[in-house]
Amino acid sequence: MAKTFPAPAGFTPGPRPDIALTPVTSNQVKAIGYNPATKTLAVTFKNRTGAPAPIYHYPDVLPELHAQFLAAESMGRFHGEHIKHLPFVKFPGEAVAA
Repeated sequence: MAKTFPAPAGFTPGPRPDIALTPVTSNQVKAIGYNPATKTLAVTFKNRTGAPAPIYHYPDVLPELHAQFLAAESMGRFHGEHIKHLPFVKFPGEAVAA
């Protein structure tokens, strides 16, 4: 039996809050940003098509989780285990320096 997946989340309307994205060394994650005032984690992933990948904003992320994410041996695995399940909003991608 073929595995079914839920439909992807749509983009959040309106402008994306300004959180600077810093490129990281990872096979899956392209860049991470964090706004300590709003406790919002911003993440974008590598996209093999060359098009800018969506930017995900995760609200209410404690600074400790952000620091652990940055220090993770595998950012992709850490995201999957600790962040992916959190509520998020999704914005259209934009170019991020490699």
